[in-house]
Amino acid sequence: MIPAAMGGSQPADYNAGMLRTIPLTSRPSWQEQLADLLTDPLELLALVQLTPAEAGYSMQALQDFPLRVTRAYAGRMQKGNPRDPLLLQVLPLAAELHTLPGYVDDPLAENSANPVPGLLHKYQGRVLLITTQNCAIHCRYCFRRHFPYADNRPSRAGWEQSLDYILGDPSIEEVILSGGDPLAISNSHLDYLLQRLASVPHLKRIRLHTRLPLLLPDRIDQTLLTLLGELPQQVVMVIHANHAQEFDAAVDAACRKLRECGVHMLNQSVLLGGINDNAGALCELSLRLFAAGVLPYYLHMLDKVNGAAHFEVPDTQALALIGTMQTRLPGYLVPKLARELPHERHKLLL
Repeated sequence: MIPAAMGGSQPADYNAGMLRTIPLTSRPSWQEQLADLLTDPLELLALVQLTPAEAGYSMQALQDFPLRVTRAYAGRMQKGNPRDPLLLQVLPLAAELHTLPGYVDDPLAENSANPVPGLLHKYQGRVLLITTQNCAIHCRYCFRRHFPYADNRPSRAGWEQSLDYILGDPSIEEVILSGGDPLAISNSHLDYLLQRLASVPHLKRIRLHTRLPLLLPDRIDQTLLTLLGELPQQVVMVIHANHAQEFDAAVDAACRKLRECGVHMLNQSVLLGGINDNAGALCELSLRLFAAGVLPYYLHMLDKVNGAAHFEVPDTQALALIGTMQTRLPGYLVPKLARELPHERHKLLL
């Protein structure tokens, strides 16, 4: 069942790390919430009422890839459930320490498609900007968990180099803002990037890949909506939800505001063992997405990044799951099952 809405009229007390009613005037700003992420696994486990042994927490895995998650997202986790689908996406586990053949630090060979700092050019007609290394969550399966962000952190002059690259290639019709998370940067920096992109005559679409509407719905403030609504290009936002439990009333409201200012809303998921590798969870996610005004787009096979092998789902199972979804849902609610391969010019549809 879709979980009951949370967080609408009863915002979280982010300082205490627990849900209770507080006056709306005391609600922290999105910047304060972003600065107050859960980074201590023991605090997170106390919040969800689990011991480290029950949850399988590993300090060694934490050292390899730190914990980061918003308190709003943690507030949707089921207390006392070590297999909670949201908890498993963020908690460092001992399973991450198992190395398997074929798993590498750069599974998509992005380092070879990095012509200038902060920019990736892999596919015809579009480029991706690494707007920031910052994110409001560290997904344990993230294919960029080993990405060299230190080498892709341009100064203002560096950003001008990336923007000149886009301006100098008339075949580029779409720019994707990624990261990290592009909505983790300030409105002023985002305004600078968007205004420079708005002036590129051959650019037709601007796309943002973000989890912030799910992780931190307050990030969708009026300034951001104005910035996006005034762009001359079509604006697409691809959010990243893997489970219906990631939605609540505050997330619904954020998605509605984005749609109302003309943003096209899509979702991409990753097929993850133990989280959404069953037809019930995937169908419920598609229905919940559409209820929030978001269209299912891609269901990605796991990128083989070191530390994520325990999430892998076999191709045969993935194809069977999509087949079941096709029998239960209308076609527009069935995402494309896809795999991204290094050095390929497009995604492979399974």
